[in-house]
Amino acid sequence: MQPASSRRWRGVGIWALYAAGFVPAAYWFWLGATGQIPGNAIKEFEHVLGIWALRFLLATLAVTPLRDLAGINLLRYRRALGLLAFWYVVMHFLTYLVLDQNLNLAAILADIAKRPFITIGMACLVLLLPLALTSNAASIRRLGKNWNRLHRLAYVVVLGGAIHYAMSVKVVTAEPFLYLVLAAALVLYRPFRGRIARRRRPAAGLRARPEQSG
Repeated sequence: MQPASSRRWRGVGIWALYAAGFVPAAYWFWLGATGQIPGNAIKEFEHVLGIWALRFLLATLAVTPLRDLAGINLLRYRRALGLLAFWYVVMHFLTYLVLDQNLNLAAILADIAKRPFITIGMACLVLLLPLALTSNAASIRRLGKNWNRLHRLAYVVVLGGAIHYAMSVKVVTAEPFLYLVLAAALVLYRPFRGRIARRRRPAAGLRARPEQSG
């Protein structure tokens, strides 16, 4: 059992991550509210929220390879990273729904029919919902092995998010291309994880632990 002081500092670190994670959203909201975003402020704000959602998704999936390949154990922060990604997706969606489309259902449906990347983005939001709702210790205990199976949806979501971003900017420049490559690499790492671990530590007869995506 960990000492009480260790558990306390661990909790502080996680809450600090939550606080720091919401800084970009608060900063850009302040820029928008004070008229400091040039051009189409709503679109730019919506875009920034989507980018940060994708960054937190990538960070969540990077926890496992970082531990396996570099010995950097950030497992305790994975749930917070995943939930930050979820809340950024929700803010991105609400900005589109309320500020961009003014809750005009007809316009939203027409947009979905006309622009497939919006359909992909909404599908990612739907897939993230069960992951966010089960990101707690009680759900892990109750679902058992099914929790791992359910949270593999994160792989679909990160690929969908990267594709959604690349399609939304129309021209795939360096940034969306980088996110596509990172998303693909993080997903493709999983099937080879056990083989890579055995090659790196054959003497210890290491076997990769079951994947838990959060």
